[in-house]
Amino acid sequence: QVQLVGSGGGLVQPGGSLRLSCAASGINFRSNVMRWYRTTPGNQRELVAAIGIGGRTNYADFVKGRFSISRDVTKNTGYLQMNSLKPEDTAVYYCNVGLYPNYWGQGTQVTVSS
Repeated sequence: QVQLVGSGGGLVQPGGSLRLSCAASGINFRSNVMRWYRTTPGNQRELVAAIGIGGRTNYADFVKGRFSISRDVTKNTGYLQMNSLKPEDTAVYYCNVGLYPNYWGQGTQVTVSS
């Protein structure tokens, strides 16, 4: 049974930083793609970042230079380091692992507000 547990969200002021984690069991990060999505207050789902099996990363334009996706295969955990946060980054962030099938974490709320 695959389980993805997201954590690390919270309330942060504009310009601040957070690191999200996605701890996996039942699926191996070493051989799967991992992505971070977010759902905005307007319920729009956006792909934020992805890391491939070989470690290549891709980012949405709206987070380039501010966010960094990574993974620790020894801990079977993925991360999203978010710096220079803006109010428009406020969303529920979800990790997603695999292709077909793929699996979702439960989501973690990030609120950027002064």
